Amino acid sequence: MSKIGKKSITIPDQVKVSINRNILSMEGPKGKKEIILNTELLDTKIENNILSVTSKKTETKNKVFWGLQRSLINNALIGISAGYEIVLNLNGVGFRASLEGKKIKFQLGFSHDILFDVPEGITVKIDKQTKITLNGNDKQLIGKVASDIKFLKPVEPYKQKGITADGQFILKKEGKKK
Repeated sequence: MSKIGKKSITIPDQVKVSINRNILSMEGPKGKKEIILNTELLDTKIENNILSVTSKKTETKNKVFWGLQRSLINNALIGISAGYEIVLNLNGVGFRASLEGKKIKFQLGFSHDILFDVPEGITVKIDKQTKITLNGNDKQLIGKVASDIKFLKPVEPYKQKGITADGQFILKKEGKKK
């Protein structure tokens, strides 16, 4: 049995879910989402606002897909009902960010400014020039965008300058001793 796959998903009141052959359609206050279901290995059913995914076969390969399918559906439901948010912090002297249309302009201590294109589906809010808030309804996309932004200036462990996410712990290393 898959530990994740056997858990049922409660559908929020404001979300409408329907299954048409192998496509699961969801509509909520934050947007619409469609997921292609694997009907050869798994059964997906909706009863009394509870969505359940069950496996047709008990092979090891099916257990992996079972848990994955359930996680993808759950992440999509959370995304269209509540949404996802990631907060990034810029740590360093002179590190700043500003919003120019659908681009973020970074000043990260390089000799040039860096322009970062924000993809569709992600909203950006910048507070105090050093705090960036990313909002969206797709968990994978918002995580990818946050990762790409953090890659622009990774945190160095000696002075801890760089871009970090809220709650991210960086172990500070001790410098050279004389």
